[in-house]
Amino acid sequence: MIVFDGLTKRYGTATALDRVSFTAPAGTITGLLGPNGAGKSTTLRILLGLARADSGRASIADRRYPELANPALLAGSLLDADCFHPGRTAKESLRLACLTIGLPLARVTEVLDEVGLSAKESRRRVRTFSLGMRQRLGLALALLGRPAALILDEPANGLDPHAQRWLADLLRAEAARGCAVLLSSHQLAEVEQLADRLVLIDGGRVLADDTPDRLRAEYGSVARFYFARTAGRDHTA
Repeated sequence: MIVFDGLTKRYGTATALDRVSFTAPAGTITGLLGPNGAGKSTTLRILLGLARADSGRASIADRRYPELANPALLAGSLLDADCFHPGRTAKESLRLACLTIGLPLARVTEVLDEVGLSAKESRRRVRTFSLGMRQRLGLALALLGRPAALILDEPANGLDPHAQRWLADLLRAEAARGCAVLLSSHQLAEVEQLADRLVLIDGGRVLADDTPDRLRAEYGSVARFYFARTAGRDHTA
């Protein structure tokens, strides 16, 4: 389970997060939905130890990320598809990751197959990859250690409709094996049909946290509720 408890983060006088609290249970897909600048990426960066909260706590399996002995075996993440060395091949990048976290190199072939990158593609330099292919490679890295939690920032970015359907099937399969999947997006249609729970965030505050069906039942539609609560703000959800 992924837990956020009262996260607050300020940059100077600007408040990026204001007492953000929610959970992403094991075996479910939780969608963190909000416009650009809502606080989604900051929330995920604090969870992964890349930023420090001013107050509050973020944990995975009741431990903060820096406390994990071998984080990739518990939490797989994709925050930036441009995280790979452009001069290395996809296969080299994953082999280095395997050596770093102590996994057998045979796992590279398995995970490349899981994300739909062929043997020929795996021998290409990352700099020749399209954004969609880099997203698949990033997912391969996130899945490498068969983690209990997946943390993904805009994972469908650069994917065509067919690849988005493939991604949805992949994430449902991960949740079905008991993984806690947390993904962020600013596109409502991208996550509404996929997520078991939706956490709506704007201005660094959680506006709602419930299942898509309950949100629709209470507010008529998730989109109408979200637009009403963000009136006058620049958003694309």
